[in-house]
Amino acid sequence: MELILAGDIGGTNTRLALYEMGKLGEPLSMLVYPSGDYESLLAILQKFMDEAADTFKQGQLLRAGFGVAGPVDGNIVKLTNLPWVVDAQQIAARLNIGKATFVNDFSANCYAVTRLGPDDVHQIGGGEPVSGHPIAVLGAGTGLGEAFLVWAGTRYLVVPSEGGHTDFAPRNPLEVRLLEFLTERFGRVSYERVVSGPGLVNVYEFLREREGMEESPAVHEQMRQEDPGAVISRNGMDRSDALCDRALELFTSVYGAEAGNLALKLLARGGIYLAGGIAQKIIPRLEEGSFRYSFEQKGRFTNYLESVPTYVITHPQPGLMGAAVAADEA
Repeated sequence: MELILAGDIGGTNTRLALYEMGKLGEPLSMLVYPSGDYESLLAILQKFMDEAADTFKQGQLLRAGFGVAGPVDGNIVKLTNLPWVVDAQQIAARLNIGKATFVNDFSANCYAVTRLGPDDVHQIGGGEPVSGHPIAVLGAGTGLGEAFLVWAGTRYLVVPSEGGHTDFAPRNPLEVRLLEFLTERFGRVSYERVVSGPGLVNVYEFLREREGMEESPAVHEQMRQEDPGAVISRNGMDRSDALCDRALELFTSVYGAEAGNLALKLLARGGIYLAGGIAQKIIPRLEEGSFRYSFEQKGRFTNYLESVPTYVITHPQPGLMGAAVAADEA
C-alpha cells in the first residue's frame, strides 16, 4: 500500500495523518500534538512515527505534504506563531522520501475543495456549480483568508491571495459610520478588520460605542473570561442578547458582500466556499438571508450572482486533506 503523510501545522496544534494514496477522504491514522510542547516539527514527526508505527508498516511512505500557518517561499519555511524554521529537504530526508511539499495553511483548504464530496459541504443559495469554471475560497478566522482555484485543462490550480487585506468598502450609512470608527482606530481598514474573529469584536464595539447599543453585564463578564468573538457569536446565534445579535447580523452581511465581490472578480461560477470554524458555527444565521442578499445585490450583476452557489465546508479536517492533495499533485 502506498502512503501519504499529511500535516496541518498551526500555532496551537499540529495534526498529522497517514492516508492511502488515491483514498484521501478518511485517514488511516491521525494524531494531534500541542505545537508549543515541541522544539521543532521534526520532534513531532518522530513522535508520530513512533505512535503510528503499525500504520506505517502497512505500506510504503511515498509523499508528504504540510499546510503551515505562515508564508511559504521555497524550501525554508518560518512559521508565523511558532519559533520554528522548517527545512523541507531536511524533513524529506528524515522521512526517507524524495520531496516534502509545504503550502500555506489556507492554500491547503483550497486543495481540499477539489476532493470534497456532497457530505463535506453545506450549500447556501445559488444554483449548480459549472465544471471547469473558477472557484473562490474565503474563510474568516483569526484573519480573513482568500484564495482561488483556476482550471488548467486537466485539474484545478490553487492561486494564493492576500485579498482579505483589500480596502473595506461600506455600502450604506451604517457601514460608513463603521468605516469611520475603524479608521480612527486603525488608520486603514481592510475587510479583515470586519470579517474575522477580531473583526466581529470590532463590530460589537462599534455598535456599543458609536451606535449607543447597551451592553449586557452578563455578556461583559463572559467576555472577560472567554474569547470575546466566541461569546458574541454564541449569544448572537441564540439571540439571547440584542447587541450580540446585531453584531453578528452586520458581520454576516459584510461577509456575504465580500464573498460576492470575489465571485464578480473571478466570475466564479464554480462556486464560493467558506472555510474555517466561524462559518461552520453560524450556518443557521448564514441561511437566514442577509448573507445571500448581500452576496447577490450587485446592481446590474444581481441576476448573474443569483446562480452562483455558496458553500460552507463542513469536513472536519479540510487542512489535512488539502495537505495530502498538495503532496499527491506535487
